[in-house]
Amino acid sequence: MALQFEAFCAGGLAPGWTLLVQGQADSAEDRFEINFLSEAGDIAFHVKPRFSSAMVVGNAFLRGHWGHEETAELFPMVLGQPFQMEVSSDPGHFLVRAQELALLRFTHRLVPLPSVTRLQVLSDRPLGRVELTRRGQAWGEGDF
Repeated sequence: MALQFEAFCAGGLAPGWTLLVQGQADSAEDRFEINFLSEAGDIAFHVKPRFSSAMVVGNAFLRGHWGHEETAELFPMVLGQPFQMEVSSDPGHFLVRAQELALLRFTHRLVPLPSVTRLQVLSDRPLGRVELTRRGQAWGEGDF
């Protein structure tokens, strides 16, 4: 997968920001993933839609090990149709929505949340739009 978007957040991530990803998967083999990383290289949150099995999974990679994978019960994205996925945070969770439906509420495993300083979106194919918005500011593709 190729890096489609990367953002560095000097003060770390905090409640009040939202990542928006829009695209289209035309094959069950099309893949994309979102990773929220710490300065130490841990993945505080990894979210990946799996079109081949119609599921969205979330996990964390801490101190060299993957944790317990959590899956969403819904998969509202349809092959060949545009999709929209949003990831945000509250004080205790990462929140994932797709097609305006709540999919996953993933408890923070790496705290404090401001230790998460980098965000990456990877995909097999170009995405239509990637935007990170935090407290009235928006950064889109090409702004970094």
